[in-house]
Amino acid sequence: MNHFKLSLLDIGIIVGVTLLVVVIGLLAAKKVKRTTKSYFLASGNMPWYLIGTAFVSTSVASEAIVGTVGATYKGGLGIANWEWWALPTYLLTMIFFIPMYLRNRIATVPELLNRRFGPVCGNIYSIVMLFGYVFIFLPPIIYGGSITLSELTGWNQYYVMTGIVLFTASYTLLGGLTSVMWTDAIQCVLLIGGGILFFFAALDHIPGGWGAMMAASPERFHLYHPPSDTEAPFLGLIVASFGVFLFYQSSNQVMIQRILSARTTWDGMMGIIFAGFINLVRPLVTCLVGMVVYHWLDVMHQGPSLLPDNQDRAFSFALESFAPSGLKGIILAGFFAAVMAAISALSNSIATIFTLDVYRNFWRKQAGDKELIIAGQVSGGAALLIASLVSPLVGTVGLFKYFQTGVTYMATPFISVILMGIFWKRTSYAGAIAGLTGGLAIQIAVAVVLYMLNIHLHWLYVGGIAQVLIILLIIIVSLRSPAPSREQVQPFIWRSSWLGELDDGIKRPWWKHIKVWVALYALAWCYIYWKYW
Repeated sequence: MNHFKLSLLDIGIIVGVTLLVVVIGLLAAKKVKRTTKSYFLASGNMPWYLIGTAFVSTSVASEAIVGTVGATYKGGLGIANWEWWALPTYLLTMIFFIPMYLRNRIATVPELLNRRFGPVCGNIYSIVMLFGYVFIFLPPIIYGGSITLSELTGWNQYYVMTGIVLFTASYTLLGGLTSVMWTDAIQCVLLIGGGILFFFAALDHIPGGWGAMMAASPERFHLYHPPSDTEAPFLGLIVASFGVFLFYQSSNQVMIQRILSARTTWDGMMGIIFAGFINLVRPLVTCLVGMVVYHWLDVMHQGPSLLPDNQDRAFSFALESFAPSGLKGIILAGFFAAVMAAISALSNSIATIFTLDVYRNFWRKQAGDKELIIAGQVSGGAALLIASLVSPLVGTVGLFKYFQTGVTYMATPFISVILMGIFWKRTSYAGAIAGLTGGLAIQIAVAVVLYMLNIHLHWLYVGGIAQVLIILLIIIVSLRSPAPSREQVQPFIWRSSWLGELDDGIKRPWWKHIKVWVALYALAWCYIYWKYW
């Protein structure tokens, strides 16, 4: 994109907004008490609106937006399922996980595994997730975000990468989760606000707008895709709602740490619901511009088509063609913010798991708050440095292409063990270890067998098959090993009575009732799927 131009206004907006985010993060850091709970869990004092915006910011990465816009340009509205299909996993998280986490005052997912099963289970999670965060999650975000911004702006990629990492580290390492949450809120507003403006600016170039696009290509405006679809099979989405999707929202430390910081159960619940409402408009930001580009190029023939193999240029083409000066700066500032949000969330979660579940348990059991905070800052900084050094290699070998499959392989054993642990009191320590250690082997075996039989399945189906086999392994081993004690199991076995405690025993006006907002969210979600089924 050598002909892509940024005005002085655009550059000023990008620089000014980035500095604003850093300043807000540093100001939030000043208010953080130097205690472990304050640094790693924001003192358990976060309100619902910060939880909701942080939940969204953490799950949106700028390089993913580029890929999703391209995929929508190629495949149509079905790609929006990756954004809209949040209600099932959000409901499962709210009903079964949040009450259990908050009532037991869980600080990390390894702590949950340790207390429900035993120390080996928590250690496995810590080791696997720390490795995954540093070498699989962080490098693609750092590399992909920096190269995307470099290509769009013409700035040197390594200068962009260095700037993003240093700016993010400045407030993340100093203020911990409090700084991360406050900056995530600002970054969410920037990304969603700028993205919505961009979508309508692009749509304004289409005579007749959205209706004209639907009339011209009605086959591209369906959310339901058949089970054999290679991009977003609807059956695969349902399967993943109980597997990798549920893990990502309910048992992934990066995401669940936002819930663990809630000041009340009500705030945790409302935070998730607020994130759900934001997700209703998120496709405007993350993919629907691709629909506009398709109509402009392939229906109106205002330029050469990007198909079949150049669809990833759809976002940059739209930015160049549809965004005026000033709006380009707002959108790219939102991109910087999205990259910083994802990096800060991962860095903070790495610091939390390493400090509370590795450093304190294995090296310094009697460590005080000051020492633990320093350990968190050092580990978080080291993770950013290592991931930055590794990230060019990730770009060279194309590891990011296998990111979703890799996450599925990591997630399936953990979510299988956790689900069995909260629904079946007979799940034993040995059964959990078998599920965690044997889970990867089972998934590899499933993939090998399918390959040998020349059966090509979407990775969501492969994960689902593996999950069923892992659960069967957990059941068999649990039945053949000693049962856990009632005292150990009882606090973590889900009970329907927990649903009566979601309001913390506080009487609130009807418009603050969780059920009211869940119903409104569900109605809006159902309307969208009815409209575009």
